[in-house]
Order: sequence, then structure tokens, then C-alpha cells
Amino acid sequence: MTVARDNIERTAPAPAPASEKGKGKEKTKGSKRRRLFYWLLIDLTVAVVILALLLYKPARYNPVIQVLTGANGERVHPYLSHELGPQLYNGAQSRRPFNLVVLDRALNEAIAQFRWPRETGGIVFAAPTVLFHPGRIVLMGTADIEKAEFVITIELEPKLDDEGRLDLNVAKVEVGAVPITLLAKMMARRMYQERLETVPVDTEDIRAKVAASLLAGESFEPVFKVDDKWVRLKDFSIAQGKLEAEMVPAR
Repeated sequence: MTVARDNIERTAPAPAPASEKGKGKEKTKGSKRRRLFYWLLIDLTVAVVILALLLYKPARYNPVIQVLTGANGERVHPYLSHELGPQLYNGAQSRRPFNLVVLDRALNEAIAQFRWPRETGGIVFAAPTVLFHPGRIVLMGTADIEKAEFVITIELEPKLDDEGRLDLNVAKVEVGAVPITLLAKMMARRMYQERLETVPVDTEDIRAKVAASLLAGESFEPVFKVDDKWVRLKDFSIAQGKLEAEMVPAR
């Protein structure tokens, strides 16, 4: 037993000097610091990339420069008063089918003439524009939130079902280059329901129907009144830069 104990004592490693223990702790601390630095660098890089994507300005977003005219900058643009208005009014009064042609370039000139920016719920909206692409309507504009400006893009794929009901169908929502379609739809539906519960809304008004379709995905009868005559959207086609609607008399 004594011999065995002596052998164990001889072969047991000598305790490390205090200086070597200190060096080991310093290496461990240094390794943790490096790992922490790398994680902070990764987080910072991700944050910068996300911010860059949010602040991204799509190349197709080229709003018309606002030119104020009249006392308040909201005089009716000639495209609305001399072209679209007469097309719609004369067609409705004729009580016969007619086509209504809308050009996005002229429409954007008319939109730019209204007073912008406008504030809603602390968010400042400005420079809206409408683009017609084959089968799609693209709505774009800037939203200023706490001095940070983002470009909002909403793409619609409107469709008429077999019963003639119109669904505006929000297909895509983006902030800069970041898609937020599902989140935007959830928030829009919630906002719409809250508004119905708190504010009296005439659900038969065509503007309320359009809002319900955009915010809650509800289809509606595309029938509206022009002066004293009712018209219905029977069909439509969307080409590059142009929307053509087929209108028919309605009871």
C-alpha cells in the first residue's frame, strides 16, 4: 500500500503555477469578448441591411412634381374636368354601353395637383402615384414616420367573378424592398373592423365598398351613380399605362 501510494504521488501532475491560471482566465475572457464582438457586428450588419431595404426607393417610383395652382392648389385638373368627367357623364346619360379609358400618366398629373402632404394618425403621406401594368394596378407613395421617409407600394389584382362582383384583391404590399403583405392585410382587416364598431358607416356607399374590398377583402357590386343615372362596371382590361373599363346602364 505504501509503495502504491508513493507511485501515485510521483505520477500526479504538479499544480499549475498561479501565473498560468491567470493566463488561462485571460484567454477565456478574451475569447468571450471576441465572440461578443462578432455577434454585435453581425447584429449591426443585419440592422443596416434591413434599414437599407426599408429605405429603398423602387426605380419605377417617379411621382409627378407637385405644381400648386389657384388659392389652395386643388383646382380640378383638365384631365378630370375635360376628359374623364365628360366620358363618364355622357356615357351614363346615353343609357347605352360605353368604354371609359384612363391613362396613368395624365391621372398622376391630376393627383399631384391636389394638396400634399396629408397627415393621418401621425403618419405624413405624400407624392402618391398610380401605375397601370398588365393585369395590375400599382399604388405608390411616401410615408413619413418620425422624420424617416419610406416608399409604400401596394399592388392590386382586381377581378370580376362570375356574378359580376368586383374584388380589388391586394396582391402585394411592400415598404421599400421589404414585403409585408400578410402583416398589412391583418392590420388592415383589424382597423376596418374597429372602424365599423366605432364609427357609423354607410356600407352601401361605393367608397365604403371600395374600402371594404381593399381593407377586408370583400367583393362588391361595382354599381355607382353618375349624376342621376346608375352605371355598372361590366368588364375591364389593364395594359401598360392604360386601364379600359366597359360600362353598362344599371337600374
